[in-house]
Amino acid sequence: MTEGIRLQLLAWAKEYHCVAFIQGDPVQFPHRYARKQDIEISGLLTAIMSFGNRKQILKKSDELHRLMGISPYEYVLSCQWKADFQPTDSSSFYRMLSHADFYTYFSRLYAAYSQFDSLEDALLVYSGTPMERLCAFLEVSARSPQKKLNMFLRWMIRKESEVDFGIWGIFDCRDLLIPLDTHVCRVAYLLGLTDTETFSLKNARNITAALAEVFPEDPCLGDFALFGSGVNGVL
Repeated sequence: MTEGIRLQLLAWAKEYHCVAFIQGDPVQFPHRYARKQDIEISGLLTAIMSFGNRKQILKKSDELHRLMGISPYEYVLSCQWKADFQPTDSSSFYRMLSHADFYTYFSRLYAAYSQFDSLEDALLVYSGTPMERLCAFLEVSARSPQKKLNMFLRWMIRKESEVDFGIWGIFDCRDLLIPLDTHVCRVAYLLGLTDTETFSLKNARNITAALAEVFPEDPCLGDFALFGSGVNGVL
C-alpha cells in the first residue's frame, strides 16, 4: 500500500465517520433506543433487512419497528410477534425474507432473552470469532462474507464512535470483518487493497487485513472510508 492511499483512507474515514452518516442509513433505527436489549434486537433485525434498494430498506424497517413499538425487547418477551408473524406464512415481508423467516428470528431472540440478559451473553455459548458465534446462533453459514451480520457486529462492538454503539464489551473490534458490499468491494479493488471484486469470505478477510495496516486497532473504521467514498461517487 502506498503512502498516498494510506493518507486517502485516513482522510475519508475522518470525513464519513460522523454523526451525519446516521441520517439515511439503516443504523438510524437502533439509534431510536437507549436500552441495550432494544438496541440489539433493533440492530440485528434491521441489519438482516439491509440489502437491496436503500429507500425500500428504510421503508420496511420502519414498518417492522412500528410493529415492535417503543421497546423491541418488550415486544419479544410479550410474544406479540406470534400474532404478527406466522410460522407457515411464506409470503414476503421484505423481498425474499418471508413472514415465517421473521417468526424464526423472533423465536431465536425470545429463547436467547429467556435465558440470558443480552444477546451478547447468549453468543458466549458458541465458539469462534464474533461472526462465527452469530452465524451459529442464527444457524447460517459462516463460510460466506455475511455482510449484513458483520455490519450488525460493527454496530455493537466498535467503540468511541458517533455511529456505532460499542455496547458489547466482551468482543474486540480487531476481530471484526469488513461488511462486504458493492461499494466497499469496488473501492477496495480500485485502491489495490484486493486483487478481486469477488464477494467471498476470503476477500472480506483480505480487505480487512489491508485496512488493519492503516487502522491497526480498529480495522473496520476503514469501512466508513470505503463505503462513504463509494456511495458518494468519490471514486
